Amino acid sequence: MGTSQISSVPYVLSLRFPLSFGMMTFIMNMVFIALQVVLLRRDFHPVQLLQILVNVLFSAMIDVGMSLLSFLTPTTLWQRLLCVAAGCCIMGFGIVIEVSPNVLMVPGEGIVRALSIVTHAKYGTTKIVFDITLIAIAVVLSFAFFGTLRGVGLGTVISSLCVGSVINGVNRVFAFPERIRSLALVTDRNR
Repeated sequence: MGTSQISSVPYVLSLRFPLSFGMMTFIMNMVFIALQVVLLRRDFHPVQLLQILVNVLFSAMIDVGMSLLSFLTPTTLWQRLLCVAAGCCIMGFGIVIEVSPNVLMVPGEGIVRALSIVTHAKYGTTKIVFDITLIAIAVVLSFAFFGTLRGVGLGTVISSLCVGSVINGVNRVFAFPERIRSLALVTDRNR
């Protein structure tokens, strides 16, 4: 079914180069942090540099999580689609909770937030466009490196289209994101 959209580029790179999936994710996330600084300029809050520490932990946990979930190997299409759907919902809810307080987030969500602020677009909509862009890059790299599609599948595409929609839906239907935002030290109106 493929990897998640945010993981598609580092996964393809890890298949080609002698670095782990987690290490490739770390490198890509450092690029995302640098892009946030460039995009937000004076609006980049120094506390966001703590994303570097978050990135170290997040990237290490990818390699650990891959080992811990190695037993999960759905075989039938309906089992795979069920895993993709559950993953989209869990990821969407998690991202809303992570982004709502506007304090600290993983670099992949931080770059989407920066793009959302700069373009004045909804966060969920910006996430969909960003995710599709990552998938396109992963597809190009996959064909360039291997001559075939690797790491990107139906689940990757479904996830890219659904996670942003789940985020928009959660923000529209539920009250808890607004309650979390009201506790934030820094606010913006682009969500």
